[in-house]
Amino acid sequence: MTATKATGVEGCLIRGIDGEYYFRVYDAEHNFVDYDLAHTDLSITITDPDAYFYREPGRDVLDHAPATLGLE
Repeated sequence: MTATKATGVEGCLIRGIDGEYYFRVYDAEHNFVDYDLAHTDLSITITDPDAYFYREPGRDVLDHAPATLGLE
């Protein structure tokens, strides 16, 4: 097993067809690795301009922007 420091790596949090979440990292040729999430309290910074938080009684969701979802 090899270990490489992950600090500063950009990737995408994805939900696979199995319903599980993965951290996807692309290389310069658009190949990717999907990492299983075993870290219990990973700090992340959202840089996606299409990401919006939605709050309503009993439900808080992180989703796409209202325009992307056809809500505007």
